Amino acid sequence: MRALVTGAGGQLGRTLARVFATEEDVVPLARADLDLTDEAAVRAAIGETRPDVVLNCAAYNAVDGAEDDPVAALAVNAFGVRSLAHAAAGGDAVLVHYGTDFVFDGSATEPYREDDAVNPQSVYAMSKLLGEWFAESARHYVLRVESLFGGAVLEAGADGRRFGSSLDRIADALIDGREVRAFVDRVVSPSYVDDVAAATLALVRTGPAYGLYHCVGSGQATWYDVATELAERLGVEPDIRGIALGDLKLRAPRPRFCALSNRKLAAAGIEMPHWRDAVARYARIRRRMVRR
Repeated sequence: MRALVTGAGGQLGRTLARVFATEEDVVPLARADLDLTDEAAVRAAIGETRPDVVLNCAAYNAVDGAEDDPVAALAVNAFGVRSLAHAAAGGDAVLVHYGTDFVFDGSATEPYREDDAVNPQSVYAMSKLLGEWFAESARHYVLRVESLFGGAVLEAGADGRRFGSSLDRIADALIDGREVRAFVDRVVSPSYVDDVAAATLALVRTGPAYGLYHCVGSGQATWYDVATELAERLGVEPDIRGIALGDLKLRAPRPRFCALSNRKLAAAGIEMPHWRDAVARYARIRRRMVRR
C-alpha cells in the first residue's frame, strides 16, 4: 500500500508518516511540497504518486485568525479538501481526512456521537465542517480528532522546545516550574497523535464502512484535570491556576463541552486508549528528555 501524506510538516502529519513508514510505502508532502489551494498541483501530485490512500493532515488551524481571514481558512480547510477528494476519486484512492470537535456548539452533557447535530460557532469551525462534506466526493474516512498532543516529542531537540500543542506547552511550563493556566470549564478528550496514527493505519487496513468516525483519547476531562494528571506523571510540584473561558477575550468562541465518543470506531474493532494512559506514555518520554 502506498500512502500519500499531505501536511506532513505538522505534528499529526509527521507522526502518520513515521507510523505508516514502518510497514507501508509513504510519500510525505509538507506545505512547501504541495499547496492544497493549488488545484492543478493537487491533481498532479495524485497522478504522479498514484497512492492507494491519501492522508490529509493539511489544515488552517489559526482558530482566532480565521475570524479575520475567512478566505484563507476556507481555501485550505474546505476548497482544498474538495480538490483533494476529486483527485483521490479520479485516482481510485481512499481519502482519510481529519475533522474537529469544533463543529459542535458545546451545549452537550455527554460525549458527542457522529450522528449528533453539528452547530459550528466560528469561521474555523464552519470551514472544517465544509471540508468534511467535501471529503465525501471520494471513498473516504473522516476522523474527528481534538486536543492533539505529542507529535513533536520524538523529533525535538535536547532542550525540548519544539512543541506546539496546548499539552506540550503545559509540559514545558510544568518542567520549568512556571505557572500553568488551565480551563476548568472546557471539557475535552485529549488525543495522543501516536494513538490517532495507529488507529488510522488499522482503519485503512481493515476497511470498515466508509464515513465519519470520532478518533480521540477515550474518556473526558477539563484542561485543569489534564494538567494535574500530567504534573503527577512528570513527578513535579505543579503551580496550576484554574481559569474560565470567560476570563479570556478570545476572538472566536470555543465549545465548552467537546468530548467525543469513540463507540463507532470501537464497533469497527478499533479501541482508543484512555487519555490518562496516553498522558502517562507521553510523560515518560518527556522525563527521559529532561534527564538527557
